[in-house]
Amino acid sequence: MREQGRGRLPPLNALKAFEAAARAGGFVAAARELGVTPAAVSQQVKVLEQFFAKQLFQRHSNRLSLTDAGLAVFGESAGPIEQLALMAERVAEGDVHSRLVVSVLPSLANRWLNRLLPEFLARESSIRIDLRVEEDPVDFSRQGADLRICYGRHLYPELTGQELFQDVALPLCAPGLLKGGELQPGQPDTLADEHLIHTRWGPGFASHPTWLEWFGLTKSGRVPDAGRGHAVGQSSLAIDLAVDGCGVALGQRGLATDELANGRLIALFEETAPLGHPYCIVRGPQGLRRWQSERFVDWLCDAAGTQPAT
Repeated sequence: MREQGRGRLPPLNALKAFEAAARAGGFVAAARELGVTPAAVSQQVKVLEQFFAKQLFQRHSNRLSLTDAGLAVFGESAGPIEQLALMAERVAEGDVHSRLVVSVLPSLANRWLNRLLPEFLARESSIRIDLRVEEDPVDFSRQGADLRICYGRHLYPELTGQELFQDVALPLCAPGLLKGGELQPGQPDTLADEHLIHTRWGPGFASHPTWLEWFGLTKSGRVPDAGRGHAVGQSSLAIDLAVDGCGVALGQRGLATDELANGRLIALFEETAPLGHPYCIVRGPQGLRRWQSERFVDWLCDAAGTQPAT
């Protein structure tokens, strides 16, 4: 009766002997490689043929050739056997690394996580990161992510997660933009429509700040004409244009930390518009079972100034 679950696995020694014989073209060459006798290789191949209930080699007087079944087994087994050999070598040499798949929004990857990640990599030298930059929503089952850094948890209600930080948007520009005197800090009415850089938020951002909302906070009553300003598809690009003196971005403070600290950007007004959702980190089904995920979440919460969930 066939075992349940993953099913029966072929005997490894027999599979190894078969793979060596198929690759080397005979039992003698395989035996020399494996350090055993040709008779031992032949016996292991017979064990594998009994396991599959199929003939794997056509035996001729002085040579072997693979049957159709043998070709199929060899094609499927050669790669995994090589990977197992490499893994054994790495373990023996003490060089074992675990790969953690982290999915993150483009703007956070380019302007937030990139500044923090080197610290984690230096601290956890045994972990290798596979960082995937992609928009929400992410299909964990198809894309194999352990963790997702996302905007809000509303797109992943069934997953375990927690808040990282709540960001706000405010008018940001390069200092050089003030030299002409036309634009005055603290005076919203001096912000012409031509100055404004608008962000086209993606479909994953169900609630996001706009210039219209920000002007509402100032009580100015302005209704900006979006068609007269620049428009970009990512909040990080809005900050880039502002740094280059192309206008005033309604930029996220958390994404412009470095530029505000080094004076490449200045905040023109005190009024801030909160983003509708906090940035969060969620664990996929695979990530729930991995110690690497816990290490990463604990570190990231600490870096973001939040308390990891227990």
